[in-house]
Amino acid sequence: MDSPPLFDRLLNPEKGGFFQLRPEESFNMERRYRPDSNVLETIFTTESGEAVMLESLNSSLAGRLPWNELARRVEVRRGTMRFTMRAVFGTRDDTASPWLQPNPNGCIFHVGGVLGLFRCTPNVRVTEEEDRTIAAEVTLSARERATFALLAGEDEPLGVPPIEDIDGRIDTSDEAWRSWAATLHYEGPHRAEVRRSALALKLLLYSPSGAIAAAATTSLPERIGGDKNYDYRYAWIRDAAYTVNAFLRVGAMPESKAAFTWLMRRLAEHGPHVMYTLSGELAPDVRVLPDIPGYRDSQPVVVGNQAAKQHQHGIYGDIFETAALFVESGNVLDQRSARVLADLADECADRWRRKDAGIWELTEPQHYTGSKISAWQALARAVELAEQNHISSTCVPRWQRERDRIAQWIDEHCWSERQQAYTFYAGTERLDASLALAVQFGFDGKAKLNSTMDAIRAQLGHGPFIYRYSDVDKEEGAFLACTFWLVEAYTLLDRRDEAEELFKAAMAGIAQGTGTMSEMVDPSNGHHLGNTPQGLSHLALIHAACALRGDVGRPYKG
Repeated sequence: MDSPPLFDRLLNPEKGGFFQLRPEESFNMERRYRPDSNVLETIFTTESGEAVMLESLNSSLAGRLPWNELARRVEVRRGTMRFTMRAVFGTRDDTASPWLQPNPNGCIFHVGGVLGLFRCTPNVRVTEEEDRTIAAEVTLSARERATFALLAGEDEPLGVPPIEDIDGRIDTSDEAWRSWAATLHYEGPHRAEVRRSALALKLLLYSPSGAIAAAATTSLPERIGGDKNYDYRYAWIRDAAYTVNAFLRVGAMPESKAAFTWLMRRLAEHGPHVMYTLSGELAPDVRVLPDIPGYRDSQPVVVGNQAAKQHQHGIYGDIFETAALFVESGNVLDQRSARVLADLADECADRWRRKDAGIWELTEPQHYTGSKISAWQALARAVELAEQNHISSTCVPRWQRERDRIAQWIDEHCWSERQQAYTFYAGTERLDASLALAVQFGFDGKAKLNSTMDAIRAQLGHGPFIYRYSDVDKEEGAFLACTFWLVEAYTLLDRRDEAEELFKAAMAGIAQGTGTMSEMVDPSNGHHLGNTPQGLSHLALIHAACALRGDVGRPYKG
């Protein structure tokens, strides 16, 4: 997912690559994922007929294929329809010059180190194979169908399966997705949304390593025409930890174990960083691609992420919450992971007094309240893990003292009597919607958390949607995860009716698409903003629904 794209028309509408299959005449279109599947279904309707297209990133019943295989099958249901196909390969920001190579087994394409092949059923007529374009057409009547496929690998020989096998793998992949979805252990409110969110998270899991990508795209803007454009094709500790927790809550144990193992290995290898590449290396710093115009002229288009070199105290809480939930689910920590966790608790006890970049990865270091609460959370979970003999350390009394010092520091420096709320950071009256997470973390003080949630909803809310923090509404859309965090907080604070109302209003207000969610929405119309599909949005939905189901979270001490 973090490779340079072959098809980048979203960011480069004039020169970007694309792979298009459509009726030749004017059409109406309806699109959805098939039930409990990541195979996409599109219904085309024209004056002359109706057809259905299935498209799949194919796998086998045995799992991942040793090459990439994108297949599209179109079948006419009634009438007669003519379809045209065009595959135009992008230049990867003018770092590669695509070229085609005719071959008896299909049309070969080269883009830098990528070797690929176009294949189609015999009833398809290829009309163009030149420069960087493959074009084809087919006319189909009722119950006739055709299949188009692209196969690719990078710096490796490419196997060439028969087109019949590729076509069959569309159904195999659909069956595999449905079989996986059937293993999910969730029966409760908003079941369809939870299963779709779990399927979206499964798509973001990079199976060779177990890493979870934050999203599948780069540089889709948080406001049309704005400059808040980031590359999310990396694995954040925060997102990986929350995803492990979400998978645990719906019973996806293999994915939970794979993601948690990836997380612990990165910590042992590199120490705690905000993010890593999908293969487990340190993420690159941000690099601007100045010659790409961007989505709807929203620049910059970037590779890498500026957060790679930041420090966020939140990583401590994320790691320890995940470890605690992992063992609470009946699983076992290995000795190396236990030692890594003990060392991290010591590090957190030393570092929590410093300023950091906060959960929102801001460039101005502050004593962010959410960061302090995350440090409190880390040490609270570390103490619990040690008391339950999951980790061992002679420093448990120290962790207890620092945990209590953090809670006292927060109440002394981050509570506003005027706002009747915990604030964004020490010394300000601004608010931060991520403080809704303090409720699920089990932070002390139910009355103060209740009034903080009221202030967040009143000052950062726009209908059912919530902005990240004060004064950011002119720069970006509302952050979808914040709504679901607030839903979970309301539920755990015994405000279930408000929580259910907010959940339903948010789902009704998001522009309808395929069921996947982006990072943000425009509250005025529900249109998606930011990178997509956004793992944080989907995992927050899962946690909110699980809370509504009756998962009560951690008890309050006050």
